[in-house]
Amino acid sequence: VLTTSSGNHAQAVALAARLHGTTAVVLMPEDAPANKRAATEGYGAEVVTFDRYTTDREELTAQVAEERGLPVLHAYDDPHVIAGQGTVALELLEDAGDLDVLLVCLGGGGLIAGCSLTAKALNPNLAVVGVEPAERPAARRALEAGEPVKVPVARTIADGQQTASIGRRNHALIAEHVDMVVGVPDDAIVDAMTFLFERVKTVVEPSGASALAALLSGQVDAEGRRVGVTLSGGNVDAARFASLVSRAAR
Repeated sequence: VLTTSSGNHAQAVALAARLHGTTAVVLMPEDAPANKRAATEGYGAEVVTFDRYTTDREELTAQVAEERGLPVLHAYDDPHVIAGQGTVALELLEDAGDLDVLLVCLGGGGLIAGCSLTAKALNPNLAVVGVEPAERPAARRALEAGEPVKVPVARTIADGQQTASIGRRNHALIAEHVDMVVGVPDDAIVDAMTFLFERVKTVVEPSGASALAALLSGQVDAEGRRVGVTLSGGNVDAARFASLVSRAAR
């Protein structure tokens, strides 16, 4: 099988392939965190790197799939991925009960597509807010245009949210079920990571902390409201984590 991912989906596909006795080829940005690549290779996948800032990942994926004769397991524009990631909202609502607002990290759109579909099915009045890096307005531009659009790949610490566009399936669900999408700057993400470490004793990677960053920075009104937040991903190595949170201390 073949997939393209900066590391989280890559690790899942690599492990699943090994468990099923087959092989995985992963196209991964060359500047992806080293620990994500090491883990993906550790599960037995072949990693092929590319420059995310100059290469169209969709075109590269199609080219390699044709050359090697491999089926593609898309990281976010796939009904099974969307359904699986929707269980995040299902479990959150089962544990926390009714919410007024649900904040969800937004990269390619798989997580928020699944979570918004689930949340609205359980509570149509629950407001769902997507959060992407301020420097990468792919979802905001897509909602304005009425279809997915490509934007320049942003230089942001949130590597898991550096896709140039959101998926077509994801866009359709986001347009129908998401109430608002906001962008958060890197500094706000670092502040959220630091808060989680110091106050919650939880290590979260930049992309996984973006939803909380929107809440802490005041982009979403939480006064008198019950708010749920996704923390999606803890794949950050010690050196990078220390380097990022030290920025907040200076």
